[in-house]
Amino acid sequence: MKNTLLILALTAACFSAAAQQPAAKTAATAATAAPAGYADMMAATITELHSTGDPAQLQQIVSKFERAAAAVPTDWLPQYYQAYGRLIISFQSKEDGDVKDKYLDQAEAALAQARKLGGDESELLVLQAYIHQSRLGISPMARSMKYSGMVRDALAQAKKLNPANPRIYLVEGNNLYFTPKMFGGGPDVAKPVFEEAQARYAAFKPATPLMPNWGERQLQGRLKSYAAQPAGTPAQAAK
Repeated sequence: MKNTLLILALTAACFSAAAQQPAAKTAATAATAAPAGYADMMAATITELHSTGDPAQLQQIVSKFERAAAAVPTDWLPQYYQAYGRLIISFQSKEDGDVKDKYLDQAEAALAQARKLGGDESELLVLQAYIHQSRLGISPMARSMKYSGMVRDALAQAKKLNPANPRIYLVEGNNLYFTPKMFGGGPDVAKPVFEEAQARYAAFKPATPLMPNWGERQLQGRLKSYAAQPAGTPAQAAK
């Protein structure tokens, strides 16, 4: 099964490259007009973003992307990474749900700006689905009816645009992983989706060094949780 998934992912890689070209071209055009050192600054800040889960540090990193957006207002990537950074702050924050929702409101506002600037629509839809997932996690019992379907819809649209995007399958797997078994979810249902994500990550190459390329480390953590289970024992949802 894993070999089959890998072959499918490799086949889809050409579609991924084609799907990313317009957004990559937009980013490249913006970078051409950027001040000296802009690309290096963005690359370093993206590395910082992926290297911490501390909300205070993440706030400082998001501020750097705000300055980048002001320096090059035609580039969608600083807006995208602001949205992603605020999403992670919401996930990691110990504050109450109202405060987390405010972070997500800010994330959605930045995401809307990234869309206006011609960002990669598949990546934007995946991040939108992830934001919906975060809102659901704030109050699962009260919000499942609304946000579960919104997550699925956004991912379905992203998949139509670029089925080779591995982040689609990571977020889809997470959605299934934390959905109760009685509603068609659970770790066992999520496992083949995570395995497909693994194959997609193996084949995925971002169109430029600054394009979205997150999620593989999280995926590996999910897969390790299955490997840690004794044979025949269902995996338990991570806390």
